[in-house]
Amino acid sequence: MYSAAPHDPWGAPPWEIDFTLRRQPLPPSVDFAVIGGGFTGLAAAAWLRLQSPERSVVVVEAGRIGAGSSGRTGGMVLAESAAGDLPGLGDVLAGMARILEDLGRACGFSLAEECELALGGAWEIGRSGGRADSPVAWNDSGTLRVVNEVPGGTLNPGKLVSSLARAAVQLGATVIEDAPVERVDWSAGADLQLARGRVRAVKILFATNALSLRLSGLDATAHPMLALASLIAPLGEKQIEAIGLAERKPFYTVDFPYLWGRVRRDNSVLWGAGLVDAPDSRDIAQIDITAQEPASMFALLERRVRGLHPALAAAEFTHRWGGPLLFGEDWRPVFARHPANPNGIVLGAYAGHGIAQSVHLGAWAAEALLGRRELPEWGRINPA
Repeated sequence: MYSAAPHDPWGAPPWEIDFTLRRQPLPPSVDFAVIGGGFTGLAAAAWLRLQSPERSVVVVEAGRIGAGSSGRTGGMVLAESAAGDLPGLGDVLAGMARILEDLGRACGFSLAEECELALGGAWEIGRSGGRADSPVAWNDSGTLRVVNEVPGGTLNPGKLVSSLARAAVQLGATVIEDAPVERVDWSAGADLQLARGRVRAVKILFATNALSLRLSGLDATAHPMLALASLIAPLGEKQIEAIGLAERKPFYTVDFPYLWGRVRRDNSVLWGAGLVDAPDSRDIAQIDITAQEPASMFALLERRVRGLHPALAAAEFTHRWGGPLLFGEDWRPVFARHPANPNGIVLGAYAGHGIAQSVHLGAWAAEALLGRRELPEWGRINPA
């Protein structure tokens, strides 16, 4: 089970990943290597094995599965991309649901049920133009009210990582933790060089998102940041009703100062606001949430939450953590051939819209690796 180390500089998220992988040696060669054991990498590996069970697949994860963006997200499932709809993107919510259903049918368990997927919509909230019947009326630089309802929902990120890993392994993929890739030697074909050995692959999917930018060829074109979130202890049902969240819809503001959040199944409530840049570099691994800037941002967020409504005045905060985000050109996701070699595909930079996209596009990437589907024009690393 993954949990943050006692001195994890990014803090401990509230999610648990309860799928334990059997330790295995690195295979000397595979058809497909996937770098990154989050939503994207695990979904792609499972889909590769489902679509082409005669091909070999290995996922190599630098730490533990879900230890990066996937295990640290807030679990808000949003439609489209952060840049809106894109040509050929399709319905990412329906795509994710279909992929989870197909994987579950092949594996004999429901991934959607296991990860607590609920697609009942999401609220956009703002300080002007709010609905007269808004259940939310919060004091936050004006009065925050619901202004619109959009497609979306929530899930449990730890359980999605667990179910995707279980499906990938059950379908025959090899998933190896604690196996950081140091470099890829393209001159030798596609050799992954790791501290613990090497793997020769025919094709590679780079699914590391905000981590290992140089490895993915994104070091000059994408910007990583750490998003901050806090969790308050479970509230009583009357308190949940009083603050207007009885429908359990996730929410985010459409104006500033930014605020987002959702209710978990145990009535604890997650609140997020604030992005932190890496100090003096693009390496967000250097960020420590106990440092002055993020600590001040957490203090501000928690004062805001307690001031939103009298029912939150005595809220007890139980978790503080940060999750990495990657922002590409114009907030579009990156989905392209690797700059060094067309046998590599780079996928990521979801800019906060990654849960549904990672599964939807992870399956698309698998089909592209199999030569069955083209990559989109909007995903280029260096747009014209």
